[in-house]
Amino acid sequence: MKRLMHHAAMLAAGLAAPCALTAACAADLIVTNAKIATMVKEGDFAQAIAIDGGKITAVGSTAQILKHKTKDTRVIDAGGRTVIPGLNDSHLHIIREGLNYNAELRWDGVGSLKEALRMLKEQAARTPDGQWVKVVGGWNEYQFAERRLPTLAEINEAVPDKPVFILYLYGLGFLNRKGIETLGYDANTRYKDGVVELDAQGKPTGLLVAKPNALILYSTLAKTGMLPRAQQANSTLHYYRELNRLGVTSAIDAGGGGQAYPDDYAVSLELAKDGKLTVRTSYYLFAQQPGKELADYERWLAQTKPDRNDHLFYANGYNTEGGGENLVWSAADFENFLEPRPDMPPQMESELEGVLRLLVKNRWPFRIHATYGESIERDLAVIEKVNRELPLDGLRWFFDHAETITDAQLARVKTLGGGIAVQNRMYYQGEAYWQRYGAQTRQMPPIRTMLKMGIPVGLGTDGTRVSSYGPWPSLYWAVTGKTAGGLRIWQPADALSRFDALRLMTRGSAWMSGEEDVKGRIAPGQYADLVVLPRDYFTMPAEGIRQLESVLTIVNGKVVYGAGPFAPLAPASPPVEPAWSPVKAYGGFQNR
Repeated sequence: MKRLMHHAAMLAAGLAAPCALTAACAADLIVTNAKIATMVKEGDFAQAIAIDGGKITAVGSTAQILKHKTKDTRVIDAGGRTVIPGLNDSHLHIIREGLNYNAELRWDGVGSLKEALRMLKEQAARTPDGQWVKVVGGWNEYQFAERRLPTLAEINEAVPDKPVFILYLYGLGFLNRKGIETLGYDANTRYKDGVVELDAQGKPTGLLVAKPNALILYSTLAKTGMLPRAQQANSTLHYYRELNRLGVTSAIDAGGGGQAYPDDYAVSLELAKDGKLTVRTSYYLFAQQPGKELADYERWLAQTKPDRNDHLFYANGYNTEGGGENLVWSAADFENFLEPRPDMPPQMESELEGVLRLLVKNRWPFRIHATYGESIERDLAVIEKVNRELPLDGLRWFFDHAETITDAQLARVKTLGGGIAVQNRMYYQGEAYWQRYGAQTRQMPPIRTMLKMGIPVGLGTDGTRVSSYGPWPSLYWAVTGKTAGGLRIWQPADALSRFDALRLMTRGSAWMSGEEDVKGRIAPGQYADLVVLPRDYFTMPAEGIRQLESVLTIVNGKVVYGAGPFAPLAPASPPVEPAWSPVKAYGGFQNR
């Protein structure tokens, strides 16, 4: 539907063909002197691009494109730099992280444990009494030169007087002594699927262990407080700008625990209606209460609908997309590779069937979190049963993650018209998986097989509580098959070309929101979402890909971020709030 409406609008406005074929159409923005990766086909590069009304109108040589210039056209000289389509993360918890970003110390990309602990200590010194110092995912021990986790003694030494909570993947949480005291955790503190570790005297050590469900970790995190509403708006603006800095122009929000609709969407919705969000955001709705998922979706059907855009200035700027990734809690199989694989309970099928029937009947797209082939087998049986009685008939749906999906299961996904959203979770957890299950020779997830079968595949991060939100480590993982610690977990033949990896995080991800015909290429009729890079992604040494960022990001034909020579072109950001925010001191992803 989105694609048909877009093309109809283009034809009605007279923009589709004439601007692509003649010099008659003026441009409001032209980028020249560039190495433009059109992504139409591998090895296809151009020199310049013309943009008008938020869409690309022409691509070609600098001489050709300058024919579209008028006295009102802004011309940007890219200085020979590489230009790519804006990155599109098909699985990012963007709305939730926006509310929390300014309150979090990010260890994403930090190169040593010594540096991480220094940042922790410094941040505690500027954090006022009554506030927590929090590190909420996006890192692992293998990124550190020391190749180990912090000890509780080191955390307590760094911060003896402010409460600290540190989240490590889906498996562990660290509390300092002040944090234990603030929460009141003791020998009687119990969680159904987790352990509060005790010392020989029966007192909490500060280590929280998920077994395997991460409820103990997320429940503890929820007790560390939230920013007030005005600061949540500021935090969201800075998080979106941080994503723009890294070259992200679109994201598909997968929902998340503790992200209730519509309450926890109010800040981003208000900013979208004011035209202030600078990443096109499509969001799926995530059921929050076990046993009450069907009631959630029945209520949401009356409150919103797919493809409703609430952004003032961008087409598809802030859209409800569908249901998931958590359709029912009984179908969740947390990928905590520090613990054995969980089995889904026997009531899963009946609960999932009820929700799927509702969504399919009302033509809501859906996505399903599934890590293991064993879970996917049971999910597929339910989807196939529903499809026999209520045909999917082209309804967009896909699995998230799918690290151990089998070839036979992929064939069934293909038959049902589904896709797969993959992420670089193995970049952070490859070593843990190998330690539990042994060295692997099959690609995980089997992206090569998916592509060979013609299954739609989108690439993303699953940021921010486990993986980092940084997109470039995901692209690095896709082209090298290596973890953050350098372990090669794919066979060399499984690594993707740089073109194929980039295509998955642009047009590939756009499939998950029904926009693959208007996003992901630099060609006439496409959305004018572009990124100028400081180095050539296609030819630079692979190890440097992880540190890439944008020097100029354009969304809907407007500059939203600029650095270096392009900094004067970018709109100013509001001061970071609160004044003690870790973001004010360090920024976010540490790639500099």
